[in-house]
Amino acid sequence: MTKPKVTVVGSINMDLTVSTPVIPKQGETVLGDRFATYPGGKGANQAVAASRLGADVRLVGAVGEDAFGDELARHLESEGIGLSGLTKLPEVSTGTATIILCEQDNRIIVAPGANAEVTPEYVESMRALIKDSDILLVQLEIPIETIRKVAELAEEYQIPLVVNPAPYHDLPKEVLEIATFLTPNESEAVLLNEALDADFQNKCVTTKGALGVEVTLNGEKVIVPGYRVPVEDTTGAGDTFNGALVTRIALGYSLEEAVQFSNAAAALSITKEGAQSGMPTKKEVEMLIEERGTEG
Repeated sequence: MTKPKVTVVGSINMDLTVSTPVIPKQGETVLGDRFATYPGGKGANQAVAASRLGADVRLVGAVGEDAFGDELARHLESEGIGLSGLTKLPEVSTGTATIILCEQDNRIIVAPGANAEVTPEYVESMRALIKDSDILLVQLEIPIETIRKVAELAEEYQIPLVVNPAPYHDLPKEVLEIATFLTPNESEAVLLNEALDADFQNKCVTTKGALGVEVTLNGEKVIVPGYRVPVEDTTGAGDTFNGALVTRIALGYSLEEAVQFSNAAAALSITKEGAQSGMPTKKEVEMLIEERGTEG
């Protein structure tokens, strides 16, 4: 089967994670337990998921000309992701997320760095790459004006567009009109539905954790069941779902079939630690569906 051409326009971060028994007060220094770096950013995460699940993935984004940027570019290439849409910017840092873990809670500081430079003008420079896509996927860790530009190109070339509204921001009406599907989680859906009329709400593919995913099929809202699995780490489950969804849609599967596959992929991702490290392969997802069926 020919691999579908999935183009992801989005963020690329290095996640800096430190665990500590106590959160420091203002002006206080404490000793932490463990420090680690992990490739991250919602754009990169979703690109890795789609690649592992059978897509020919191109990532449009930016990193700095620094050690993190070099490391992330090598990592993405090792995942089979095309980097013709990636640029390294001088005098700009690679995006980072500093994550403080304490007593099963976390505090996160995101410094967008080069992600803020993924501008409409930069996307325009990638017009040929975008035109040669079977489907487009965006999230909201890059400027909203850039999302608008991606939507304009999707409409111009009649390419399906999936918008993952995370982290949540209000979206321009034209983006909502052009998007083929919107993929909020439950909390994002509450905020999103305040801005949507019935036609737009029918575009929502709303993830509901272990319950499954709510979609509109034949004019009715239904729940496509999820899979119950032992939970190790839920980080990256939503990104895995989105990468899987666009891959299956681009392959021509129905929305219900695509969501069933994506539920299985997301379930497998939470059985392992780490966002990208826990993302499954196409074969692993197919094995789970074969063993458990589509009801989870």
